[in-house]
Amino acid sequence: MSFIVSPARLSTASSTFDTEFKTRLHWSAEADAAIEQKVADILADVQARGDAALLDFTKRFDELDASSVAALELTQVELKTAFDLIPQAQRDALQAAAQRVRSYHEAQKKANGESWSYLDEDGTLLGQKVTPLDRVGIYVPGGKAAYPSSVLMNAIPAHVAGVAEIIMVVPTPGGDKNALVLAAAHVAGVTRAFTIGGAQAVAALAYGTQTIPKVDKITGPGNAYVAAAKRRVFGTVGIDMIAGPSEILVLADGTTPPDWVAMDLFSQAEHDELAQSILLCPDVAYIDQVQAAIDRLLNDMPRAEIIAKSLTGRGALIHTRSMEEACQISNAIAPEHLEVSSRDPHRWEPLLKHAGAIFLGAYTSESLGDYCAGPNHVLPTSGTARFSSPLGVYDFQKRSSLIEVSQAGAQTLGLIAAELAYGEGLQAHARAAELRLTQIPVMRKLK
Repeated sequence: MSFIVSPARLSTASSTFDTEFKTRLHWSAEADAAIEQKVADILADVQARGDAALLDFTKRFDELDASSVAALELTQVELKTAFDLIPQAQRDALQAAAQRVRSYHEAQKKANGESWSYLDEDGTLLGQKVTPLDRVGIYVPGGKAAYPSSVLMNAIPAHVAGVAEIIMVVPTPGGDKNALVLAAAHVAGVTRAFTIGGAQAVAALAYGTQTIPKVDKITGPGNAYVAAAKRRVFGTVGIDMIAGPSEILVLADGTTPPDWVAMDLFSQAEHDELAQSILLCPDVAYIDQVQAAIDRLLNDMPRAEIIAKSLTGRGALIHTRSMEEACQISNAIAPEHLEVSSRDPHRWEPLLKHAGAIFLGAYTSESLGDYCAGPNHVLPTSGTARFSSPLGVYDFQKRSSLIEVSQAGAQTLGLIAAELAYGEGLQAHARAAELRLTQIPVMRKLK
């Protein structure tokens, strides 16, 4: 079967560019009402019936009939066996990727993830205590594709942060377990793993069941049902982010082989029909070359149909007036993945403010960041890179303020606190501070 791809051809010089581009860029992060209602029903059922509801939904959605939730738990022996049975090349790749991800996140922890304190001149100690979460849940997608890389990117920073228990859930439709995913769980140090997916898995992690323990935070991407479930359980547990469809934006100056850029656009389009791949370039002849490469390479792709739908429905090849203008448009989009595919990427990097991850230079394909470069591939989508950051060690830690006031410090701070507390009408607050003063003042009457 042959596929034809027609990503939108736009130009910033056109008077209708803004309107046309906004239409292309638009994606609603809100799940539709039907999904929201179904997710609400699933969450409520798992919260009420626990394991029994999990078994019903697993049979219904994954066509996996189990006698108990315990039967869906993957043992450490099974994870290790999967690791031993996969080809040596895959074992080596998993361990090399895991080491790079671990090294990066260990450096991240040393940079700003430690407790600290200091003494001021009157002997008062002030600081911050950084402690890991006790138990986290990681959701690993399964179904259309298997994602061992997601296991590494979610479990390893949690492990580096010092989380005691890492509970993994992964759907296995029809009972088909992906050995590479299980092997990744072994390499990454997952504590317990269950073959459960969907909104029901999110519910189990958020509320706990008779078999699956309640966690403190849930991380990891999933489909619209998983995203809707995470949105609903936020507050009961923490979550990393609400992820939308995957995105790549390529800023090209026309010096990179067009086949490379075409394949980079494919690399996101193959995820999902709603994934977005955009090229910004000031060289219209080069854009024509990329389009020709897309047409020539597409039908050799195993996921050609998904790529074609993604590029036709949401892709765009945009002719800009300059690279400077391309950088401005990129900042407005705030993409998940941003490739600066140019001869001198460091010339443009200072102009780029908003992106989940920035890939500098023609040799830095986004796929290297997905698997093994080191930085986390769990990134903000749908423009949220304007205020959000990649997943990291800091997402698996919490911070407690440390305050130890000396007797001398209490004499100064007590007067300040009492004055403000009386001003707010909170007499007990004021009096608690005043009682620690060497000379206790007469209690004021509040007006």
